[in-house]
Order: sequence, then C-alpha cells, then structure tokens
Amino acid sequence: MVKVENRRRLNIIVLESDESVLMRIERILSDVSDIHIIGKASTKRQAQELMARYPFQMLVTDLSLPDGLSLDLIRQCATSRPECDIMLLVNSGENPHIVSAIESGAKGYVIKDELEINLIAAVRLLQAGGSPVSPDVAKSVLRALRTQATQVATVNQASMPNPLSEREAEILNLLAKGMSFNEIGDILAISPHTVTAHVKKIYRKLQVHSRGEAVYEAAQMGLFR
Repeated sequence: MVKVENRRRLNIIVLESDESVLMRIERILSDVSDIHIIGKASTKRQAQELMARYPFQMLVTDLSLPDGLSLDLIRQCATSRPECDIMLLVNSGENPHIVSAIESGAKGYVIKDELEINLIAAVRLLQAGGSPVSPDVAKSVLRALRTQATQVATVNQASMPNPLSEREAEILNLLAKGMSFNEIGDILAISPHTVTAHVKKIYRKLQVHSRGEAVYEAAQMGLFR
C-alpha cells in the first residue's frame, strides 16, 4: 500500500502583468490539489489589496511591473509576513535587480521559460525551506555579488576572517554555480551524504538556512575566490 503524503493547503498570490504567463501558471497548478492561487494581480497596488485581504503563505511575483519594480512590495511582504515565502518570476538569469530582490527578502526564483518544467518543484522546495535557484540565475547572482563584495572590500580593507574550511569553501563555490549535491559529489569524488554534511556545517557557520542566503552572506564576507 502506497502511503500518500498529507500536505497542508498552500495559498499563493501571483503578481504578474503578462496575462499569458498567468494563464500558464494557473494551468500548471490546476491539478495540484493542495496548492491554490487565491489571488492574481498585475500591479503592485492590486497585490497590496490582495495581501491585506487574504491569508496566504507564498507570494510569486515578477520584478518589473507596470507601476514599477516590485522590490518595495517584496520588502513589505518580508517585513509584515516573515513566515511567507517569496519567489521571483524572471525572464532570464541576467536581471540586474535579482541581488536587490535577495536583499529585500526573496528566497527563490524560477525562469518563465521553464515554468512547465520547474514551477511545481520550485514551489515544493521553497515550501520545504529550500531555495530554488536555476543555474543561470545562480551564475548571475554570483557575478553581481562578487562585484559588490569587491567594492565593499575596496572601501573596507579589514576583511572578516574566513570561517570555512578549504573543502567547505570548494563546496560553497559549486553551490553558488547552481550544482546539485550529486554533481558536487562527482566533481569532488565524495558521496552526496558527505556533501550534505558539509553544507549543514556551511549553513551553521554562516548562520543561514538556504543556498541563496549562503551565497549572499559569503559574498558579503568576501569569501569567494
């Protein structure tokens, strides 16, 4: 007898100005019994009204909207609803505002062209406390954070001590490139279980809880080579 996992209902608000993208998201999630889109918005103003009216656990939002960037809305959601997960919809990994979105409170990303392949898995991962980031987005974020960290280090030469071991630093660099635990294990000739153990140590030392947070904190500390 197969045991069916019982999941709590997940209420989502989707903020996206492109009607075709909204329709794709609705179609993809229509057959998932425990995921419900309780509100759709195409502007920040509409989204604020929905956020004030309905209880929800996840905000899925585009960055560029008709009434401006959604960064202030992301900050508002992260501050007023810290238990809420925020996931970005991006056209590509080259969006210049992704780092600002991380700083504002976004925890995960999905590329619009990959919705049919990755949306449900990304929602599940974010729901479980993970940080869904595609390899393209991870590379873009890493480049931007490295530039930012270099600028910070130039202003303040008193760099923070590196709390990571050499192996942990290797693994963090590979994580930042969007590689899976299995891929990292193959590259470093270690088992995925060993990779998992190292990642837990990395998270503990950097005082973070996800891949995205680890990459951001490490870049701020100037730990990437």
